[in-house]
Amino acid sequence: MLDGMPAGVLGFRATGKLSAEDYTDAMMPALREAAESGEMRIVYVLGEDFHGLEAGAMVEDVKAGFELGVGHHASFKRLAMVSDLEWIQNSIRLLGWMSPGELKLFDLDQLPEAIAWAAG
Repeated sequence: MLDGMPAGVLGFRATGKLSAEDYTDAMMPALREAAESGEMRIVYVLGEDFHGLEAGAMVEDVKAGFELGVGHHASFKRLAMVSDLEWIQNSIRLLGWMSPGELKLFDLDQLPEAIAWAAG
């Protein structure tokens, strides 16, 4: 979790390879609470040290997509993806249209702007 986020904005920083426990223990409780509030505003930072998802995390990601993306579609307001990784940027450009709510891509040096946009 990112510290110092504005009220109503969740911030996550992913490093290394995400595990199933990263989803179930760290992300999903906060995301469920935000979904129940009706306002999901998220900043997700994927730095140079991010190396993707373990197999179990891929399963949890799909489950989260159905639970939150389908079950709480209207709760998604804004998702700021922050990364300089070319494969992440290309993936967002290619598949971002599937994201519920507004999705915007930012470079790592634009983190303050990403936070402000998500909060707006």
